[in-house]
Amino acid sequence: MDATLDHTMMRVEDLEESLEWYTTHLDYEEKGRWEADTFTNVFLGPEDVHDDGALLELTYNHDGREYTMGDAWGHIAVRVEDVEAAYEELMDGGVADYRPPAENPGYAFVRDPDGHEVEIVERDHGARWSLDHTMLRVEDADEALGFWSRKFGYRPAGRWEADTFANYFLEPDGAAEEAMSVELTYNYDGRSYELGDAWGHLAVEVEDLEDGWATLMQREAADYRDPASCDHRYAFTTDQDGHEVELVTA
Repeated sequence: MDATLDHTMMRVEDLEESLEWYTTHLDYEEKGRWEADTFTNVFLGPEDVHDDGALLELTYNHDGREYTMGDAWGHIAVRVEDVEAAYEELMDGGVADYRPPAENPGYAFVRDPDGHEVEIVERDHGARWSLDHTMLRVEDADEALGFWSRKFGYRPAGRWEADTFANYFLEPDGAAEEAMSVELTYNYDGRSYELGDAWGHLAVEVEDLEDGWATLMQREAADYRDPASCDHRYAFTTDQDGHEVELVTA
């Protein structure tokens, strides 16, 4: 199955504030928008994002609801050539100081207006501020690795073992260097996580929605929202921890 990561969806409480933050501080531009009766979806990314690069989807529900962050989702990560210079640029632009490079050599973190964490990572490829990975926290590393490997055919793309946790990066076989990967974080202390609702889903692009869904069902993925229930426009499964994964087509 060809399943390049297409976008990461986050829910926001003030769409205009969020759009201003991402367009001002990360130089994102609007790539697409879907207006429905009860919600608005806006897709954002750098002007020169790669064809296989992932976008950020902001979802705004019109009923003024508030969201809980939970801790089952970690962060999105964006690419820059120089982390320290990029962090200083954000600070000069009025972004709140959160986790500077001095505390985390080689990377840093800021937060958007709703509290979603944005990691800044040093890369020599991909458009500036383009999405490098999305991090999910998992309760069983073996199950999580098996999900992405068996269901979507993802392969290991990096690994970092620490004293108290491990990070595993996965991506489709043959993925472009500029594509986004998924980072699975496993803490060794056996903790459990709350999904919250401030994060929505990861989306993978498949060539054919019906064929992609049939493959997932054959591989015993969760039958969560099949194509028929979504007017054959998209579909959803969930991983072993309940993170939603959307199937979309180009």
